[in-house]
Amino acid sequence: MAVTPRGLKFMIVGVAVLIFGYVLLSGGGMQDPEVFNYDMFSWRRMVLAPVVMLAGLAIVAVAILGGFEKSGKR
Repeated sequence: MAVTPRGLKFMIVGVAVLIFGYVLLSGGGMQDPEVFNYDMFSWRRMVLAPVVMLAGLAIVAVAILGGFEKSGKR
């Protein structure tokens, strides 16, 4: 199998981090479309959510590409 069981656990953690990043990105809807909502430019949506999502992608990449074998062979 290309992905080891330890790599699969890392992949699940990475997907969970990605989902958390999407949750941070969501929200901010207004009831009245005529009112502009400055909340969509908050620090959480503009900085924190993309950084968390990139961290999740990095975790998934390490899970797929990283060699988690205990033996010295790759």
